[in-house]
Amino acid sequence: MPSGVRVRVPPSAFFFFLVIIKYMKRGIVIVDHGSKRDESNAMLERVARLFGEKYSTKYDIVEPAHMELAEPSISTAYKKCVERGADQIVICPFFLSRGKHWKEDIPALADEAAKNFPGTKYFVALPLGVDGLILDLLEKRLSGINDNSFSEPLLK
Repeated sequence: MPSGVRVRVPPSAFFFFLVIIKYMKRGIVIVDHGSKRDESNAMLERVARLFGEKYSTKYDIVEPAHMELAEPSISTAYKKCVERGADQIVICPFFLSRGKHWKEDIPALADEAAKNFPGTKYFVALPLGVDGLILDLLEKRLSGINDNSFSEPLLK
């Protein structure tokens, strides 16, 4: 189309687009790094389950995933979301900052997973970042410390 040419899109087309987006079923994948320690991996699975229960009226599908070292992987969680009816997947990093995993690794793994489900779309959400709720959580953890909570590191 030549530059400077305007195309009028009827308002009904825009409304139709909004309706499609609104009614796409969304799956949430909460992803952490992954660990060799089962207890660490189980914690994320608990977070995902509790998040899904607390926000069940807003998010129908919530799955945990580990970026590496453990299952379920991003690919496995993506597949579970699709099997449960999602055609729009939001990958939600359980990370603090916009580091390499957020910028490169997670999008690459999500893109790879999406190739198996061509009718789906995915988005990578921002990491947790600096937020008043994070600050409150830090204060909560610090206020629980007393003089007996400290121990000297072992020196070798």
